[in-house]
Amino acid sequence: MDRLEKTKALTAKRADAAVDISLINQYSMKELTPEEVYCFTARLCDNEVDRDWERFDEAALTSLSQLYLGKTGIFDHMWTAKGQVARLYKTEVVKEDGQTAAGDQRCYLRGYAYMLRNEQTAGLIEEIEAGIKKEISVGCAVSRCICSICGAEQGYCEHQKGQEYNGKLCFFTLKDPTDAYEWSFVAVPAQRCAGVTKSAKDLDGAFSTLMEADLAGQAEKVKALIPRLQATLIDDQERSVRAKIMAENAKFLKK
Repeated sequence: MDRLEKTKALTAKRADAAVDISLINQYSMKELTPEEVYCFTARLCDNEVDRDWERFDEAALTSLSQLYLGKTGIFDHMWTAKGQVARLYKTEVVKEDGQTAAGDQRCYLRGYAYMLRNEQTAGLIEEIEAGIKKEISVGCAVSRCICSICGAEQGYCEHQKGQEYNGKLCFFTLKDPTDAYEWSFVAVPAQRCAGVTKSAKDLDGAFSTLMEADLAGQAEKVKALIPRLQATLIDDQERSVRAKIMAENAKFLKK
């Protein structure tokens, strides 16, 4: 599906460079010392229903924990090399007390990041320490988005996110991540604890890239994209008919 940008508070805490230096050096060309790096942790994304009425499930967070290893930290999702300031060297899924709106145990993806200590990063480190830079947004892609009411894929049912049906909240669960692009420092968080922002500009850019790209050797990814493209060509009437059929099938299978 479209590139996602999930935003949340950084909740920065120092990581121990002396303990983690061997992990950090897996991503460096030269052997860095603990004194040369600044380390911190970031709460990247979680499994709570967000302001856009979407959520990751725990399995998706586990997949993202592997996909995000080694990914770079930038600013405002601007994909330029000059904006690279940090890199993730360790991730973990952390359990929390309490339940999500979906009814399962709360958990989140924690990332451990490092950056060089030098004149260029001194200001950013100071802002992190002072709590000025506190928001992180992750850019990733998932292959499935499932309705909580009927279990249909997004675009194949008539249920509206944020609405209640017979007392049950409609939200969509993001499943089966396919890629993790980057994580960014941003100015405004989009979620209570994790947020989603999707812009037409991002989608236009993605289509431009796709149209210009050499897709040789990408058969499986293209096959996965085809059903989503076909779904956009369905008119509202046909979509409604399909949704009713899928809802009836779901009721039949539950009997």
